[in-house]
Amino acid sequence: MDVKTEIELNRGLLDFIQASPSVFHVIDNLKKRLEEGGFAECREQDCWKLQPGGAYYVIRNDSSLIAFRLPAARKPEEGCPFQGYHIVAAHSDSPTFKIKTRPEAVTENRYVRLNVEAYGGMILSTWLDRPLSVAGRVAVRREDGGLDTRLVNLDQDLLVIPNLAVHMNREINNGYSYNLQTDMLPLMGLLPEKGPESEEPVRPSPQGMLLREVARELGIAPEDILDSDLYLYVREKGRVAGRRGEFLLSPRLDDLQCVYAGLEGFLSAVPGQYANVLAVFDNEEVGSGTRQGADSTFLEDVLLRVQDSLGYGPSVYRQVVADSFLISADNAHAVHPAHPEKADPTNRPVLGGGIVIKYHGGQKYTSDALSAARMRLWCERVGVPCQTFVNRSDMMGGSTLGNISTAHVSLRSVDIGLPQLAMHSAVETGCGRATAQAVAAFEQFWRE
Repeated sequence: MDVKTEIELNRGLLDFIQASPSVFHVIDNLKKRLEEGGFAECREQDCWKLQPGGAYYVIRNDSSLIAFRLPAARKPEEGCPFQGYHIVAAHSDSPTFKIKTRPEAVTENRYVRLNVEAYGGMILSTWLDRPLSVAGRVAVRREDGGLDTRLVNLDQDLLVIPNLAVHMNREINNGYSYNLQTDMLPLMGLLPEKGPESEEPVRPSPQGMLLREVARELGIAPEDILDSDLYLYVREKGRVAGRRGEFLLSPRLDDLQCVYAGLEGFLSAVPGQYANVLAVFDNEEVGSGTRQGADSTFLEDVLLRVQDSLGYGPSVYRQVVADSFLISADNAHAVHPAHPEKADPTNRPVLGGGIVIKYHGGQKYTSDALSAARMRLWCERVGVPCQTFVNRSDMMGGSTLGNISTAHVSLRSVDIGLPQLAMHSAVETGCGRATAQAVAAFEQFWRE
């Protein structure tokens, strides 16, 4: 694989992650790239008038997106608009902290902290003693009485979650259990000690301090912000590391590495007999059970409307879905160099070893002999190696998008991922080679 291509793709990936501090920014950046590539937006509340050979995308909740490119028209006697759907699914969210309503809390009449709650299962300790900031979306009142949504990124070193000194917690290196409500609230600022002409401390109410920062960033009045979905994010920029640049160190590699690789492969692949689909779902980290998650009707709704707009009914839809395929792409655990005993004895993926095919006897991963074999063939045709992941039999694993999506759209599916270490850390360690490998494999899949 061309080294320059790998370097360019990883630079693009890290720039994409840096520009995507929240799920809403992820989808906005995907939208911009798709529109640059000639894709048109279809709103769910509008009538769709799709054309064979057209390229479109749909957004739900500003945090999930499904894009699709249709093949050129087939002969009428063939009965179907195309052979089936070739779908790659990934997710836009990562573990973080959601900022609660009325978040400001004061300690010792000086320290202003933000009240937050955990979103997803993260390694809490990795969030401490790092510069943090806030990003998300706000609902804003319009002059005509309606409302709009605005994206916001307070692009500054605004917050920190300070550790307790070892002198006051001698057991911290023996295993310390961080409490979400006491240990993990980020410090935002200080209240002034006293007023200019009084010995008495002046302690103005901190309520609305964050809101005022958001309003200032957007150039609007604080009272015009009706509500918000705001999250913390790590300010550290992603980078290439290792003796030969083998590693990627970045926040949110799970799952933005698969999202970005999917986007790059999707934009460059011209469909053959199948309609190409890129699905990016929100809320995978909290179970997908939302109207914009993989456990919603979003994918099914879009595919049904594609068929309906092209003039084909439910029977043809089922015929097309029967010959469709889903690649569920969500990063995978590589064998950890300090803890090789945590991996399965015989299925031991490593960084640099290729795309990981994931299996689970209880079907938390959907790979079976046929779907995995197809994935191996697509990879083989472009010279991309494959490796396998199965949990140790005595350890619980997580699930991902495949089995959830296929409960709504019954098609064959394989679960894959790109190998990484420190999954759900504030900064994760991934493989530099894997981005280009995924792009090549996805391109091959979509060009079939």
